Amino acid sequence: MRPTDIAIALFRELTQTQPLERLPEPEMLMEEQEQVAAYAESGRTQDGVMAAANLFHSARASMVIARSRRVLDLGCGPATQLARIARLNPDISFVGAELSAAMLENGRQHIAELGLGNVELVEDDITRLETVADGSVDAVISTMTLHHLPTLDHLRECFRQIRRVLRPGGAVYLADFGRLRSKEAVHLFAHMHENSLPPVVVTDYENSLRAAFSLDEYRALTAETFEPAVTVRSTAVVPVMVLVKTQDLPLAPDVVAQLHRERARLSPAYRGELDSLRRFFRLGGLRNDPF
Repeated sequence: MRPTDIAIALFRELTQTQPLERLPEPEMLMEEQEQVAAYAESGRTQDGVMAAANLFHSARASMVIARSRRVLDLGCGPATQLARIARLNPDISFVGAELSAAMLENGRQHIAELGLGNVELVEDDITRLETVADGSVDAVISTMTLHHLPTLDHLRECFRQIRRVLRPGGAVYLADFGRLRSKEAVHLFAHMHENSLPPVVVTDYENSLRAAFSLDEYRALTAETFEPAVTVRSTAVVPVMVLVKTQDLPLAPDVVAQLHRERARLSPAYRGELDSLRRFFRLGGLRNDPF
C-alpha cells in the first residue's frame, strides 16, 4: 500500500465527524471449513497475521483475570486466543462458549493437541448463555467477537447476560473493533496484510470492520449495564480497537517473563505491530503495560 493511500485514509478518518453506517456481517456463523481453518491458522503461528494482537490480548486479559478461578470466554471460535490465555494461567478453569459447530470442532481438536486440561468448550448463544448459571463465573472475557452480533439490541442483551453470570465484583475484559468513520480507513486496515492472507480472511476482516459497534455505543452500554469499575478504552486518534474492562492486577513474575519471551520471538514486523498497538492504547489512556 502506497504512503499516499495511507495518508488519504487517515485524513478522511480524522476529518469525518460520525462513524460509518453499521453493516452487519452477511453470515452470522463461520461454518465453512476453509474459512474456519484460515481464521484459526492466522493466529496460531508466530508468523500468523494475528500473532501480535493475540499476544497483546493474552497479556491484557491475564492482568484482568489474575485472581479468578473460573473464567467464561464469549464467542471463543477455534479457541486460539482462549488456549493461549489458558496456557499462561494454568490454575484458572476456562469455559469457552461458541455457537458455530465447525468452530467448536476445530477448537476442541486444538485444545486436545495442546493437552490443556483447564479448558472446556460448550455450544451456547452469547446473548442467552443458557449453559451458564447466575453468578457462577469470576470473570468474562471476549476477543474480537462482539461485532458478529446482528444489532445493538443483541449487544445490549449480551452485556446483560455478562452481568447475570458474573459474581459480584467479577472481572471483565471485552476487546473488539471500533467502527471507523471512513471507507478509506476500513480498506486500509482490512488490506494491510493482504499479501500474506487468504482472500477469504481479508474479506472477513473488512466485513468485521464495517460491522463493528462504535466507541460511543460501547460507552453508553457499559454505563447502562455495569458498575463504574468497568471502563472503556480505545486506541488513540483512530478508535479501531476498543476495550471494555475492569482493573488490572499484578502478573506473576514467571508470566511476565513468558510474555517477554513471546514478544522476542515475534518477527520484527509483528513485534513492531504489537508495540504500535501498545503505544496507541497507552495514548488512549490504557496504563500498566505488561511488556
